Amino acid sequence: MNILYLLHDRLQIAFMLFMIIIGIWGCFIFFTGRSITGDFWGALVIGEGLVIVEAIVGILLYIGGARPQRDLFHILYAAVAVISIPATFAFTRGRDNRFEALIYGLLGFFLMGIALRTRTTALLAL
Repeated sequence: MNILYLLHDRLQIAFMLFMIIIGIWGCFIFFTGRSITGDFWGALVIGEGLVIVEAIVGILLYIGGARPQRDLFHILYAAVAVISIPATFAFTRGRDNRFEALIYGLLGFFLMGIALRTRTTALLAL
């Protein structure tokens, strides 16, 4: 159980840092007047994969009996983190214009904040 908790914690930190990078990168694309490239799309896919793996580890922890102190909020924030990138892709209809880069950049900062908030609601009662 402690290994899963450590893995969940480190994946959360990695996701938070990754989203800061996505935020900076998306804003850089916007301010330089470029459009989104395959590298950026790939980074978004990696970020989504990271949060999905983290959620799976969290589910395993929950099944194993570990409960966040504020159950519902932690789970709500995790659900928001998992669905945000696909929902934004659907909202923008997969366009790769300059404006969409700004949307994804702001989404990266938003998800960094969500990741930080999940950290404050985690405090597992093992």
